[in-house]
Amino acid sequence: MSGPLTHFDGAGRAAMVDVSAKAETLREATARGRVVMRPETLAIIAEGRAGKGDVLGVARLAGIMAAKRTADLIPLCHPLPLTKVTLDLSIAEPDAVEIAATVRTAGRTGVEMEALTAVTVAALTVYDMCKAADRFMRIEAVRMVRKSGGKSGDWIAPGEEQRA
Repeated sequence: MSGPLTHFDGAGRAAMVDVSAKAETLREATARGRVVMRPETLAIIAEGRAGKGDVLGVARLAGIMAAKRTADLIPLCHPLPLTKVTLDLSIAEPDAVEIAATVRTAGRTGVEMEALTAVTVAALTVYDMCKAADRFMRIEAVRMVRKSGGKSGDWIAPGEEQRA
């Protein structure tokens, strides 16, 4: 499903979408991503031996804070009153930290960008806290996996149906 680009006016200039005529609905979005690293680096995180502290806990807080600041980072995003932000970070043997962010609001526009921002900043935080041990880490597979609410309704990425 795709449609016209909405962030351009009739003359092709960047523009913020006018959402004033849209109905307020409960909207939720979930994004996922991962940080791939050496197994030795993952062991440092899992065993709590990172010199900078609790890597997953700090990354969780960074992701939540980032979701709340998305409109400050992405020029055409609407500032939204978020009602819930959850970040789940987990050890994925043998070599990755998996990240999932779910964001919710009751409003006129979706929270996809907030969920993607939360995952990305959480991943960057994992990288920052562990870079002294592993400069070859990679942030990958950041993507939207689910959204609900609004005129377009529910959407689930292929392969995500089994995850609730």
